[in-house]
Amino acid sequence: MSSKIKIIECPRDAMQGIKNFIPTKRKVQYIQSLLRVGFDTIDVGSFVSPKAIPQMSDTAEVLSQLDLSKTISKLLAIVANERGAEDASKLEQINYLGYPFSISENFQMRNTHKTIAQSVFTLESILNIADKSNKQVVVYISMGFGNPYGDPWNVDIVGKWTEKLNKMGVKIVSLSDTIGSSNAENIQYLFLNLIPLYPNIEFGAHLHTTPNSWFEKIDAAYNSGCKRFDGAIQGFGGCPMAKDELTGNMPTEKLLSYFTSKKLNNLDALSFESAYNEATKIFSVFH
Repeated sequence: MSSKIKIIECPRDAMQGIKNFIPTKRKVQYIQSLLRVGFDTIDVGSFVSPKAIPQMSDTAEVLSQLDLSKTISKLLAIVANERGAEDASKLEQINYLGYPFSISENFQMRNTHKTIAQSVFTLESILNIADKSNKQVVVYISMGFGNPYGDPWNVDIVGKWTEKLNKMGVKIVSLSDTIGSSNAENIQYLFLNLIPLYPNIEFGAHLHTTPNSWFEKIDAAYNSGCKRFDGAIQGFGGCPMAKDELTGNMPTEKLLSYFTSKKLNNLDALSFESAYNEATKIFSVFH
């Protein structure tokens, strides 16, 4: 596997929980600034029920207005069912369909109104749809570092589902810290156990963090072999169910600071500064 670090910027995750609707034009402007930075992938939006996430109801329109002629970044959109996957797969701008797959039965029901068993069937359909339209599927194992519901969690459970996903042909699995329960110990434990077992799978880290714990989380994941990291500029967004209101997305600038110190940051610094300023503008008005 390549030694290159992949940084995935997640404006969708940053925006989706905001109540006030961000005009399509502002979203396009912001994502356009991100496209100049050189991120591996940008998680631009989602194809889910507008009732569930009204903020993302204009994802197709946003995509139609982006100028992708000068970017190396690939685009990802989240889907929760076959219909969303069909809609997303028709758009040539999209490279990846992201599917949130929870190993917490309670969270899967709350998030998608399906049991885990039903979600396996949904994922099989999404993999078929993606295959026919030449897209790849990124599966997010949500509640990957524990859950607040008392559902069982340990490395064997995560391992069991990784084995199942591997057999289904999933090539990219992102371990998601949905409620900010990851720490250096369980991050290291999971990646050190899983990465050597599944050489065909690219493992990613979608970590949520407080302002003080970002370094130990990135450091534990990287030193355990993870090369794919999700972030959101200034840590905007994150899961509303996190117990600590300071818990947000992993701030992209912290990822860049860490990988610059390792001489592994290939992103354009000036373009990042410009995108950072755009984020400040958009999120100071809409929050």
